[in-house]
Amino acid sequence: MKKIFALLIPSLFLFAACQGPQGPQGPQGVPGQDGGLEYATAIELVVDFTPANNYQIVENFGFDVFPADVPLVYILWDTDDNGTEIWRPLPQTTFLTQGALIYNYDFTQADFSLFLDGTISDFSSLSSGYLNNQVFRVVVVPAAFLQTARLADKSYETITGALGLSDSDFVKRDLR
Repeated sequence: MKKIFALLIPSLFLFAACQGPQGPQGPQGVPGQDGGLEYATAIELVVDFTPANNYQIVENFGFDVFPADVPLVYILWDTDDNGTEIWRPLPQTTFLTQGALIYNYDFTQADFSLFLDGTISDFSSLSSGYLNNQVFRVVVVPAAFLQTARLADKSYETITGALGLSDSDFVKRDLR
């Protein structure tokens, strides 16, 4: 038995190292499109909410948004003492003496809307700091990314970090 194993083991190495001639080419399928890269598209908007626009901004994406893609919107809420921007996801609520003010959004495949909502009956009673020069960032996240990514949350830092987005990746639009 020991002799059989002694002969068998070296012969395995011989056959494992052998190579034969290349076989015939397999059938060619119908050529398809190359797989595209999945990337997020990012927009930065500066807006004024006024009675003239009914405290709402409607804007076209300007690029294809697929049915399963998810637009996420963030508002520049504050800047800390070191100059670091603080972004908050929408909807975002702030409580004022006039009532609750909610910055909110909705979207279709073609466009998105940023609007004021809440319990305030007259938005014109708000100070200009709540209405003018509001900065928003819209990140359209590909559905395939959301299916495969393991995200702890959908905060601005988590999403932009996972997608590799920097400030220069945002297309700037001033809608004031």
